[in-house]
Amino acid sequence: MRQVSVDTVISVPREEVYDFVADLSRRPAYSDHYLKDYRLARANPVGKGAAARFLLDAPLFSQRGGLAITEADRPRRIVEEGRMGRLGRSRMVTVYEFVAQGGGSTRVELTTHAEPKTALDRFKQRWVHRWMRRQTETALERLRKIFEEPGGAEPARATVAGVEPGRGPRFGARVARAR
Repeated sequence: MRQVSVDTVISVPREEVYDFVADLSRRPAYSDHYLKDYRLARANPVGKGAAARFLLDAPLFSQRGGLAITEADRPRRIVEEGRMGRLGRSRMVTVYEFVAQGGGSTRVELTTHAEPKTALDRFKQRWVHRWMRRQTETALERLRKIFEEPGGAEPARATVAGVEPGRGPRFGARVARAR
């Protein structure tokens, strides 16, 4: 897939936008239209080392993938690296850049790039860059609306494989079994 770059301007300080994007549990709030079955791979969803798994729901093919935050330079940049496709052969990189604009607003630049490993993967990803551009533009527009349009419900959040963190036992505490 070719490199795809999109951007938008959000009328809030870049620290707020950075903190929202750096929390992978909040990703479904603006990306669930093309990242299906999104779940966290680690308990800590924030910052360097946070990871998630998903299904990239492309029109002609769907591919499983996973990503991890490899660089988190608050409030300027987030770099996510991952694998997708059969056996995780194709490498992908996503870079978020947060640039302060005048009047307390932020320009968010999102760049995605995938490197298909085999000829079959290259064939599958031949036209996906156009679809990916539309999906990432929609995602950034939804991110802008979260900050700029007040009201509405609480944005969706992902959990670790469907576990509710407030309900589980803490650090090896025993759980009474129902008989």
